[in-house]
Amino acid sequence: MDSQLAQILTLSQKDKGPAFINLIPGILARPDHSAVVADLHKLVDTVVNQDSVGLVVGRQVLSELVKILGEGSIKDVELRKRVVQDTLTTVQPRIVSYEEQVNTLRFQLADLLEEEEEWSEAARVLMGISLDSGQRLIGDAEKLRVYVRIVRLLLEDEDSVQAETYYNRAALLVHSASDRETQLQFKLCQARISDYGRKFLEAASRYHELSYVGEIDEGERRHMLLAAVTCAVLAPAGPNRSRVLASLYRDERTVELPTYNILSKMFLDHILRPAEVKEFERTLKPHQLAKIAISSNDRLASAGQYDDSMNERTPSTRTGPSTVLDRALMEHNLLASSKIYNNITFGGLGALLDLTPGAAETMARKMIEQGRLRGSIDQVDKLIWFEGNREEDDAQGKAGGLGDVEEAEDTGAPFTKRWDTQIRLTAANVESIVQHLTEKGLVQLTAAAT
Repeated sequence: MDSQLAQILTLSQKDKGPAFINLIPGILARPDHSAVVADLHKLVDTVVNQDSVGLVVGRQVLSELVKILGEGSIKDVELRKRVVQDTLTTVQPRIVSYEEQVNTLRFQLADLLEEEEEWSEAARVLMGISLDSGQRLIGDAEKLRVYVRIVRLLLEDEDSVQAETYYNRAALLVHSASDRETQLQFKLCQARISDYGRKFLEAASRYHELSYVGEIDEGERRHMLLAAVTCAVLAPAGPNRSRVLASLYRDERTVELPTYNILSKMFLDHILRPAEVKEFERTLKPHQLAKIAISSNDRLASAGQYDDSMNERTPSTRTGPSTVLDRALMEHNLLASSKIYNNITFGGLGALLDLTPGAAETMARKMIEQGRLRGSIDQVDKLIWFEGNREEDDAQGKAGGLGDVEEAEDTGAPFTKRWDTQIRLTAANVESIVQHLTEKGLVQLTAAAT
């Protein structure tokens, strides 16, 4: 190989390119994989780093090698990966001169790593692609596709922190998306980022919206519907979650889901039992079981003594929820108890939620402050008073979900949020109907005349 390369270097500039390219098929045909890697390394090193070769010839030869690798001339995946990695390492010192070829090689390497489910490695390879250089103008649509792919790969390895960085970059370019696939991938990343960021209410709405999209595979849509139910259950209790639960509860597809039982109990404000919680907990992902840190102020308030404990059952020693699921279910049971009782003692609520009386008071106080629970606290008598009748609260939960607006129009909820929810559901249903009619050939889309 050394003698062949030395001989080619003596040729004229116009003959060097074809001569180097003619060596490639012979190198790839060798049975010894180590020899293939070594000889291709020598070839690339010569055309890239030898000043006598010239930039024009170097780009010509490297472009041809990249093209051959992309066509799958090397059947052995591991060998192809070694060749691509070695070529990238060799060209790295001259990356400014061979940026286009390096970017193509990085896409190839990312494809290989993704096939092997090396999600983070594939994402890191794509991060190395130069998208803002002056050598080749890259459009916003192409940048968006790269950013969305990086986000998707990072989320596969549950690296939500770094994924959010690239998601924010993609969000600035999403207006340039012209193909439907990229738009849907971005929306899915949006939902998953909200999910990992514990913005469960927002994630549930986005997942539910995607579950109506006809272009998505039926199995994937079912998975998104399941994710929507899970996020709705984990969302903070209150009127906003009640509306999302209502939308999911009235969706006839949720009846077939394994989480339908907990969804129905959540929507109907039934108190959940430990066995039901354990069954649901097995379906959660690690980030949905994240531990919750209790603030020092809440810890002190929760650990306060309760003088009337002799009149209640033995109080719990827990000073707060330990996980996201724990908090969601405690808040739900607190909200459900407000539909049953006019008032309840701190100790009684603590026994219901398996918390100390002080911790139960703290949770109720926070929900009242945030407008998620209607009531007041009497610290003298150690009582929590619940306000509003059951019909009013039911209307608040059902607005925009079950169509009971005529019977209970004044829900106390912001009209704009109800309006937005109705628009979203109507648009999703119209899109689903049009998609169905198009597939049946009943609607023909015609291009506008120019």
